[in-house]
Amino acid sequence: MAGGTPTADVTTEQANAIIQAGVQKAHDLDLLMNIAVVDVGGNLKAFTRMDGAWLGSIDIAIKKARTARLFDMPSGDLGPMAQPGQPLYHIEFSNGGLITFPGGIPLANGNGQVVGAVGASGSTVDNDQAVARAGVSAFDATGTQ
Repeated sequence: MAGGTPTADVTTEQANAIIQAGVQKAHDLDLLMNIAVVDVGGNLKAFTRMDGAWLGSIDIAIKKARTARLFDMPSGDLGPMAQPGQPLYHIEFSNGGLITFPGGIPLANGNGQVVGAVGASGSTVDNDQAVARAGVSAFDATGTQ
């Protein structure tokens, strides 16, 4: 690649595997979900809206993934710090809008470098988190380098 060493990033193949695993988990749980994968820069890499999934959850799934990537932590980990009186109160208004409840998880390669994130929305936060975790498991199974 011209210009130096390429930045590690989630690949299209990995992003598609993450989406497929999330959809399978949603089917297993009898859910209709929106699932997003963002790249190392927080840009949308892959997305699906299952037939019948809430339209309002499209934006939420994408923002959960972006939040996880921008802060390199699960989106829900920001929640306690974003409550009134806490140090990150109103952080959800930054960066074009963040989500500070569960369902967004960073994707780290074998070297521990975050290369993207997955976000899921369409059910309870526990179900959203389970679908996102299924995507992370699929990413981990790709033998990330």
